[in-house]
Amino acid sequence: MNFAELEEKIGYKFKNIVLLETAMTHSSYANEKQLSRECNERLEFLGDSVLGVITAEYYYHNLNHLPEGEMTKKRAACACEKSLFGFAKEINLGDFILLGKGEERTGGRKRASILADAFEALIAAIYLDGGLDEARKFVLDFVKKAADQQMKFRDYKTELQEIIQKNPHEHLSYVLVGESGPDHDKRFEVEVNLNSNVVGYGVGRSKKLAEQQAAKQALELMGIKS
Repeated sequence: MNFAELEEKIGYKFKNIVLLETAMTHSSYANEKQLSRECNERLEFLGDSVLGVITAEYYYHNLNHLPEGEMTKKRAACACEKSLFGFAKEINLGDFILLGKGEERTGGRKRASILADAFEALIAAIYLDGGLDEARKFVLDFVKKAADQQMKFRDYKTELQEIIQKNPHEHLSYVLVGESGPDHDKRFEVEVNLNSNVVGYGVGRSKKLAEQQAAKQALELMGIKS
């Protein structure tokens, strides 16, 4: 199989192409072909740890309003089979996995567990070939989207607005108080004001996410837990 298309999709050119080939080699194919190289299971093991470090690092720096327990839950959700399966489908990873004939016939190319494992193996292959920075470049967009999606399950701004509008004399406003980072990885800081008083502060990679976090903090100050 020609992996040049996959390299183009992931935006990374391997120096050692064997690492990519191994990452895409399912055990059924390795056993059937009696390959001298191993299948992707060991790379999957390493990739799980590399993904964990990158995810934890991102959550630590960008969701710093969350306590340790919440960050642990969200990191686990980001690295679960369902999430990894979704990441793999985004780059059509199933098209590049080397499968044995039996797995091919039974739909292995679309099986969640196989795609999720291959995605982790791919992370490890990039890590071994180019280091942590290259692995981070590849996986960070997936992590960011997963984090954003997790924060969309509850609309804190609407909840806060519904509470405040019960008193027509109260007024809410959101103020951007800080902005930092390069264009591809911005960090926004927002305060929410109730009349002239700051009642919440939030940080996010978009203004909307930062506003949601500020509203969440305001609700917590009112005794309304998430």
